Amino acid sequence: MGTRVAIIAILVQNRQASATINEILHEYGEYIIGRMGLPYKSKGVNIISIAVDAPQDKIAALSGKIGALKDVSAKTVYSDF
Repeated sequence: MGTRVAIIAILVQNRQASATINEILHEYGEYIIGRMGLPYKSKGVNIISIAVDAPQDKIAALSGKIGALKDVSAKTVYSDF
């Protein structure tokens, strides 16, 4: 199965979810190209972007697990290649 490059955008409004998010990201670490996190304290949200190169089902599973957490949103943008 081929891989695709994608970006997963994550908005975290519940800081208690951070530990669970990190556990999930560690589980999929072999697919992660890079990660950037930005705390936006005045709005009470943390913004995380994850660049991945993985089979589409792995990307969807990663995004789905993170997006299912309370007060956490995740959306994925896929490359065409």
